[in-house]
Amino acid sequence: MSAHLQIETLFGAPVARVRPLQGGDLSEVFRVDLKDGRRIAVKRGPLVSVEARMLTAMAQIGAPVPEVLHQADSLLCLEWLEETAPTAGNWAALGQALARLHRVAGQSFGWPEDYAFGKVQIRNTARQDWVTFWAENRLLPFLPDLPADLATRVEALARDLSSHLPDAPRPALLHGDIWSGNALFTGDKTYLIDPACYYGDAEVDLAMMALFGAPPSDFTSAYGALADGAAFRRPIYQLWPALVHLRLFGDGYRRLVERLLATSGH
Repeated sequence: MSAHLQIETLFGAPVARVRPLQGGDLSEVFRVDLKDGRRIAVKRGPLVSVEARMLTAMAQIGAPVPEVLHQADSLLCLEWLEETAPTAGNWAALGQALARLHRVAGQSFGWPEDYAFGKVQIRNTARQDWVTFWAENRLLPFLPDLPADLATRVEALARDLSSHLPDAPRPALLHGDIWSGNALFTGDKTYLIDPACYYGDAEVDLAMMALFGAPPSDFTSAYGALADGAAFRRPIYQLWPALVHLRLFGDGYRRLVERLLATSGH
């Protein structure tokens, strides 16, 4: 059965219109309008089942996420949320939502399933030691695909992480790919979308939020104070998404990777 017919069967109404939307590196994303006036967000891709389970886990702890309406095989149907321009209140709500997420603690670092951003595999094998997790699961997997000089620098940092990162921060539930594009502002509410969840240092999400420009003070005030040394650790946590961008989008992100390595002392 085609996705079109499957949607009509699932929701009991003919499809009036399908509009492609800008999506991520994993999935095709569409807005589907039904003839009875309902509207849904539809994603198709190889890992939408993992995304659905992440969204469900987030919803179960009260995080604001779109409702999963249906998931089977490569099809994911989500509640449609009409996006609006963010307000100060939206940004504060985002800070509060991340703080709520991060209050949920895991037993180890990682996630029950691996994930991916396009051709970049995300290894979520559970570890009891955070330094080992960040080195083995986040930095070292990039070495075979990096230019030799960058690979040498990344490997040196990975081997020296114990002097930069804590061994055992509290394993917080992370969004895993949070930036302004993965926060959906609608009216007076803010939703977290497109997660890449795992348990890790809460500072990882905050570092990602600041990678391409600091969020407004409404966000930071609502989230709350960070631990001492967070600014020192930030470039190390930002290095992973920078390496993802370099792998996916090419040499335009090399300077960012080099800058973060240099700021980290490597």
